[in-house]
Amino acid sequence: MAELHDLTALEQGDLVRRRQVSPLELTEHYLERADRLDSVGAFVTLTPDLARERAAALDSGGPGPSPLWGVPTAIKDLNLTAGVRTTFGSAAFADFVPDLSDNVTLSLEAAGLVSLGKTNTPEFGSPCYTEPDVAPPAVTPWDRTRTAGGSSGGAAAAVSAGLVPLAQGSDGGGSIRIPASCCGLVGLKPTRGRISGHPMYGDPVGLGTAGPIARTVRDAAAMLDVLAGRRVGDPAWAPPPSATFLSACDRDPGRLRVARFIAPVITDTVVDPACVQAWEDASRLLESLGHEVEDVAVPLPAEAVPVFETCWAVLTALSAVPPDREHLLRPLTRWLSERGRAVSGPEFGLAIGAMRRFAAGALTALAPYDVVLTPTLATPPLPVGAMRDDDHPERDFEAQKAFTPWTSAWNVTGMPAVSLPVHWTDDGLPVGVMLAGRPAEEELLLALAAQVEEASPWQDRRPPGW
Repeated sequence: MAELHDLTALEQGDLVRRRQVSPLELTEHYLERADRLDSVGAFVTLTPDLARERAAALDSGGPGPSPLWGVPTAIKDLNLTAGVRTTFGSAAFADFVPDLSDNVTLSLEAAGLVSLGKTNTPEFGSPCYTEPDVAPPAVTPWDRTRTAGGSSGGAAAAVSAGLVPLAQGSDGGGSIRIPASCCGLVGLKPTRGRISGHPMYGDPVGLGTAGPIARTVRDAAAMLDVLAGRRVGDPAWAPPPSATFLSACDRDPGRLRVARFIAPVITDTVVDPACVQAWEDASRLLESLGHEVEDVAVPLPAEAVPVFETCWAVLTALSAVPPDREHLLRPLTRWLSERGRAVSGPEFGLAIGAMRRFAAGALTALAPYDVVLTPTLATPPLPVGAMRDDDHPERDFEAQKAFTPWTSAWNVTGMPAVSLPVHWTDDGLPVGVMLAGRPAEEELLLALAAQVEEASPWQDRRPPGW
């Protein structure tokens, strides 16, 4: 007989709706697992008392409208949670407790999900590995000597190890899709404007967004339904879907035109044979499903890379660190912040404009195609510490680019993109491939992703220690 954590998030929600299990029973099950099995660096802060209080309140109120009502989850430590320590992955904020919650937290609570605590993230979510000063490194449960990726590394480690059935991440350059690939999961970066940045609106460039990390496409779609939507005060928003994102998973995507390329976008690097194989296998699978797969040129020019780096550095510099705590920042953060502070206001404005023109060019080049296929990462998950270089942060930054040469392209264009766990190496490491869709076409992207999952299922794969 399957245990609760063997079930999908939607199956657990269905048990709650049919009153075969209570939110409190689910919460206790996952709290026990999180306390006993978190050898993967998943959590920075566990909040068992709050979780039990929340679950008990749901028990007394009866099931709500969301299919995820009563299902446990966790919130990334970059997201504000009223009354709960939020470190932003930084020793400079090790004791910070916000007095308000952001849109992600409020949306999860409104849908009846129960947060067990805050998941691990690197400092300000900048690196693509999760090795902060406030928590142990986040590692993939498939090999605990290797990174879970970043910056949503703790969220992915928690889901992959069965400590929660699904979790929220955020993604400004690949930070949902990178850990999804490292941990053998589905990671979806929604289209720009799909999820509100209320109340901070801290990204004036438009690179970042929240999104779901889950074991199945349908679970990810259900969480996107929870997170999506605008709030009063949003400067812009994506058009609403025709129905729920979950229902899109049951649609036939039809015969699609699939563009593909494998040349790295942001740096010259060698692509590991396992990642090439995953991409080739995914291409053949898509063709077997009736889709037309066509090679295309890289849609972003090399000139876009320094423009992106300028914007990234300025966003790092915008982190409001008190001057008397700047010495607690990691070398990489200090280096990026110095780069950002050296950019003048007019230079920053010109960089944003240039990036939008590069994005427009890429969107125009890809407009004839329904989706775009690339690898997610250039290698399987690397050993912990392999990219980090505190003595030479510029080398650290270059190593990150070599690991993730495709993901940030879709943050520049604002397109939705999903990493799917379609391949495992001979020694058992997960390798993802990435599908990107036209802006605001998550429904089609999810329909295709669900079709891929049905044709090549991965749900029953379990990492060691499950």
